[in-house]
Amino acid sequence: MEWMLMPLRRYADFQGRSRRKEYWMFVLFIILCEIPLFIIGGLTGGLTSGTSGGHAGSAGSLIFCALLALFGLAIFIPALAVQIRRFHDQDKSGWFVLLGLIPFIGGLIVLVFMCLEGTRGANRFGPDPKTDGAVA
Repeated sequence: MEWMLMPLRRYADFQGRSRRKEYWMFVLFIILCEIPLFIIGGLTGGLTSGTSGGHAGSAGSLIFCALLALFGLAIFIPALAVQIRRFHDQDKSGWFVLLGLIPFIGGLIVLVFMCLEGTRGANRFGPDPKTDGAVA
C-alpha cells in the first residue's frame, strides 16, 4: 500500500527518480479506484446511452461523469510526476512524456519505456532508488 500512495505524497515532485514498482503500483491504485466509480456508474445508469428515452442525459450519467472528472483532475498531476520520474530513472528527459501524444503508437512507446529498467547507479537525475535501499 505504501508504494501505491507514494506518488500522492510526492504530489508535484518532478525531480528525482522513481522505480518501476512505484509506477506500476500507482497504476494499480488508479485501476482499483476506478472500479468502484464504474460500479457506481453502472448502478446509477451512467453507463447506458441517454438517447433511448429521448433525453440528452440522465442524472446517473451526470453523477458518473462528475465523479470520473473529479478523480481524473485529482490524479493528473501525481500521474504525470511519477511518469516523468520514471523517465528520469532511465536517464531520459521528462519531455519524453510528450511521446504519448503521438497518435496510435505514442501510448505503446511510453508503455515500453515504463517497462524498461532504470539505469544502474547514479545518473544526472539523482541516485539509484534501488541501491539506496530507500523507498523514495
